[in-house]
Amino acid sequence: MMKRLFRPRNVAIALVALFVVIQAVPVWAWQTNPPVVSDVAWTTPEAASIARRACYDCHSNETVWPWYSKVAPVSWLVTYDVIKGRNALNFSLPLRDPAELAEEIAEVVRSGEMPPRQYLLAHPDAKLTPQEVQLLISGTPGSAGLPSEQGRDDD
Repeated sequence: MMKRLFRPRNVAIALVALFVVIQAVPVWAWQTNPPVVSDVAWTTPEAASIARRACYDCHSNETVWPWYSKVAPVSWLVTYDVIKGRNALNFSLPLRDPAELAEEIAEVVRSGEMPPRQYLLAHPDAKLTPQEVQLLISGTPGSAGLPSEQGRDDD
């Protein structure tokens, strides 16, 4: 009896049925783009362009929701990442202390923590070169007091 239950055909049918059923989980209800209340006053156009390309999908209310963000289980991960990103930092809302923001951005992009690897798999154009990292950091409001990459002491 068990042997017949786990035939490849039955397993395939069960997997297809499971795939169809999980599409009913309504994550699309959280896939929204609320109004943009304010935008960051980037100090350079290069920094603004880099941020829009590499950060705004998860850290603003201007998310581009691609087709695969509508298909479970990928939709769950994409929606979770956007919600988590907006909660951590949302460029579409008034920002906290600019110096603190600049320091945080510098830390996460220098360490390679942002943009995250799973995002880069689907968005290779969001990968930041060392030069782009420095342009983004230096173009962030409040970055005037931050040391440059060359001036850092990582001992």
